[in-house]
Amino acid sequence: MPALLIVSFIAIVILGYAIIIYNGLVRVRNEIKLTWSNIDVLLVQRHDELPKLVEVCKGYMQHERDTLERVVRARTDVEGARSSGNVASVSVAEGALRSGLTNLFAVAERYPDLKANDLFKNLQTRISALETAIADRREAYNDAVNAQNTRIETFPDVLIARLFNFVAAPLLKFSAGQTSDVDLKLAFRP
Repeated sequence: MPALLIVSFIAIVILGYAIIIYNGLVRVRNEIKLTWSNIDVLLVQRHDELPKLVEVCKGYMQHERDTLERVVRARTDVEGARSSGNVASVSVAEGALRSGLTNLFAVAERYPDLKANDLFKNLQTRISALETAIADRREAYNDAVNAQNTRIETFPDVLIARLFNFVAAPLLKFSAGQTSDVDLKLAFRP
């Protein structure tokens, strides 16, 4: 009888520990979902601001249609990648969009009336602020991904993670050029 109690006690402790591990893994997985959702909100906000910026620029930049079209195309690509939830695709599409915005802001420097337009200045400031917020939230997302990926690879969490099919999440990576501020001075150096 005492052996049965000891075995039962050990089984209950192991089961309780497994439940604690499982709940912890669910918590970190949900943190990834939450941080991605926070990034998604900012991407949508920026997505909504870009057509306004393009419209303001159209009136001034008659001969820069290619630059404007690249921004519009890149915006569409980011929206498609964002909607699919594919982190790698978002990274690539974000690179193209950032490049398009850099070119757009550089070209805008050639149009003094556009640079003086209050709506253009407000949109440029708003988009720059969104870029900064996206970078901050990307860091939080990557921290959550790192926490989960570490847990699902370490013992004893790896046993529960494999049993319940927890998989490693991808980091949201941007190249150094994509994460730095847009430097318009570089665009005009000889």
